[in-house]
Amino acid sequence: MNRFAWLLDRLAYEPRRNAKLALIADYLRTTPDPDRGLALAAMTGGLVFPNAKAGLVRALIAARTDPALFALSYDYVGDLSETVALMWPAMHGANAVPHLPDVVEGLRSAGKAELPRLVASWLDALDENGRWALLKLITGSLRIGVSARLAKTAAASLGGIAPDEVEQVWHGLEPPYATLFAWLEGRGPRPEATDPAPFRPVMLSHPIEDGDFEKMDPAVYQAEWKWDGIRVQAVSGTRPDGQRVTRLFSRTGEDIAAAFPDVVEAMTQDGAIDGELLVRRGDAVQSFNTLQQRLNRKSVTAKMLVEHPAHIRAYDLLVDGEEDLRALPLSERRKRLEAFVGRLASPIVDLSHPIAFSTWEDLAEARAQPATAGAGTDAEAVEGCMIKRLDSAYLPGRPKGYWWKWKREARLVDCVLMYAQRGHGKRSSFYSDFTFGVWRAGEAGADELVPVGKAYFGFTDEELVELDRYVRKHTLNRFGPVREVTHTVESGLVFEVAFEGLQRSTRHKSGVAMRFPRISRIRWDKPPREADRIEALEALLPPNG
Repeated sequence: MNRFAWLLDRLAYEPRRNAKLALIADYLRTTPDPDRGLALAAMTGGLVFPNAKAGLVRALIAARTDPALFALSYDYVGDLSETVALMWPAMHGANAVPHLPDVVEGLRSAGKAELPRLVASWLDALDENGRWALLKLITGSLRIGVSARLAKTAAASLGGIAPDEVEQVWHGLEPPYATLFAWLEGRGPRPEATDPAPFRPVMLSHPIEDGDFEKMDPAVYQAEWKWDGIRVQAVSGTRPDGQRVTRLFSRTGEDIAAAFPDVVEAMTQDGAIDGELLVRRGDAVQSFNTLQQRLNRKSVTAKMLVEHPAHIRAYDLLVDGEEDLRALPLSERRKRLEAFVGRLASPIVDLSHPIAFSTWEDLAEARAQPATAGAGTDAEAVEGCMIKRLDSAYLPGRPKGYWWKWKREARLVDCVLMYAQRGHGKRSSFYSDFTFGVWRAGEAGADELVPVGKAYFGFTDEELVELDRYVRKHTLNRFGPVREVTHTVESGLVFEVAFEGLQRSTRHKSGVAMRFPRISRIRWDKPPREADRIEALEALLPPNG
């Protein structure tokens, strides 16, 4: 456990990608099974412990420290695992230092009644770094700057193979990945997946820059709308015993089928569709805010199926029956996709139709006016467009030069900072999460600020230091880890906020919800009274919400 803790600690403080790769690869190369496989699973989100929750950690520390002291410490540190690791009463030598496999097995098998005693015994035996690593494992939020792709790339380097090769077999494997390491080290064959409905690594795009168009011939590209939903794979296959298996995967490989039984029922043919999951009522795609009502649910009610009907807009076909199509060019896969969707004959699965264009100028005009360029009643759900080479194979990861995304211009609004909250990880000492608002007429006649969004990126590290200093100097009230900052007509800080879309929302006091807000500029020069009003945002809302 101590060696795993050392790895996490080094990764958390290492900003360089190649250095992170070297650290992980060295750990995997020098650590025996099953420890290294479990560490890899932790870094790729492959470990889930149903009975181990943050509430358990809070209860354990509450029984061992003064509640007021813990509240003050947590407010200052800003991270639960780090706070508890530092405040836990040291009892060195009380128990044997646990090994990572023993910890994982204990977290998996222990019941709710037994788990608190078990976790406490581990915390007693570990030092500060070990406690921090254990608590990160329990809470499932490592926050060490390592993506699943980066960890898999490090694993691939053990065998000198391409990371995409690991991606191809990954979702048929289970921790601690003994067969994977045997293959990578030349001790065994390439793992073969036997799952009839596996996840396939997604192909991703690059943001397009103005200079890219000069190198691209529009005749060899296809364009289609980029929709405001979530990327999914709808996969269906048949076992040898004739049983059909259908799954709905998110872009990271999480099976979300339980929340979308209507989509599962629509997949009556064996195959794998790559598309966008949306909510569509009547003849119009609804906002992402509407789709969120069905996401992250273990089950869904009959009422929700009716009020929030799921829809898949198909982009690509990865498998047709038992035939893997990913090596075929996009133009051929598109023909197969049209035939496949036709065989499904389902009202909740349709095609993402290409945008007609001859020049990049034509596409720019369509992107600016999607309602009149083919998107019709669904135009409010358009984020921009995708540009794909017609001869491109379906390659995992983000290969350069094949697929591009061209988002619509971000909308800008001037808002006033209202509240600030501490960040996590390396930002835990800084106020870096900012809630902002715009003006509206108050009940007493005077203008008042109403919150419209929250953002935690868009500024540099140097600007973060300045913002943190401003928050501390202009704090009015404290609410746990949150500070209320001065925000009057005459005194306050203005942010220019960029956002991708806007929806009506009954959950927000302002009645609106921003999509992907970020801080575009810090307007140190602008007085709060000149910030925007709620009417400016309401004018951007779709007529029917």
